[in-house]
Amino acid sequence: MKALSKVLLVATAGAGILAWSTQGATAAIVCSGNVCWHVTERYEYPPDARVVIHEDSWKPEASASITFREHKGRGYWRGDKWTEW
Repeated sequence: MKALSKVLLVATAGAGILAWSTQGATAAIVCSGNVCWHVTERYEYPPDARVVIHEDSWKPEASASITFREHKGRGYWRGDKWTEW
């Protein structure tokens, strides 16, 4: 009986750790036209930003002409200009 209690305790702790670790996984790929970038937080972009948010595992089609431009901070690419808000 004591061994079963330990197993249940470890399983419960493991499930709690797993649930906590997945809450922080908010990474995504955001695209504006053919320009995409990685984000670590999901923002609600302004409607005029015209961005599409993809899961972090998203891969563009092989025939797509996608350019990745990284930038820190909250914002989006509009042409060659980074727009913060």
